[in-house]
Amino acid sequence: MGETILIVDDEKEIADLLELYLKNEGFNVYKYYTGKEALACIEFHKINLAILDVMLPDIDGFRICQKIREKYFFPVIMLTAKVEDMDKIMGLTLGADDYITKPFNPLELVARVKTQLRRYMRYNTAEEAEGMEYDIRGLVINKETHQCLLYEEELPLTPIEFSILWYLCDHRGKVVSSEELFETVWQEKFLDNNNTVMAHIGRLREKMKDNSKKPKFIKTVWGVGYKID
Repeated sequence: MGETILIVDDEKEIADLLELYLKNEGFNVYKYYTGKEALACIEFHKINLAILDVMLPDIDGFRICQKIREKYFFPVIMLTAKVEDMDKIMGLTLGADDYITKPFNPLELVARVKTQLRRYMRYNTAEEAEGMEYDIRGLVINKETHQCLLYEEELPLTPIEFSILWYLCDHRGKVVSSEELFETVWQEKFLDNNNTVMAHIGRLREKMKDNSKKPKFIKTVWGVGYKID
């Protein structure tokens, strides 16, 4: 494989275990126990995916994710020892692509890493792109270039955010349920009370400066789903 994974976790046993499993799958790994070291690594090395623990001794994982999203678009998976939905929603809102709660099965995390990398590489190499583009009232999204412009200004979308927005544009005028969006974009079974889609829609609206109460683009159809007219 050869992709480079960044692991940031102050629990040495967990970090070492993840490093072992990922290296056995052919990944290159940078491993750190503090956020400061991780941020320095990102500046000097090409990272393909980051695994961030939320609770760190210096800079928490949310802040690291926020700093990453200021400049980079590679996938981020959050590790959390908490089960509260708000912690998961906060990570997703700040730009994380996935989360997993401790304790976890290392094989499951490796599988999620591979899923995120496949999605990221697919959209950035445009191997499956067909040159399609939508222009909806100043919102221009192009599948081939993986670019999204709003009033001629580029939106810094993560691969997940791009996938959601593309799917809504591709189904323009139709209401798409959260279940359909989740199972299409994440390619996993949707479970009840899953707020993942809602968090990403919120993040998209924030980047688009789209008021959720009077949206110009992504509209909520209460009890049904989302649509773009």
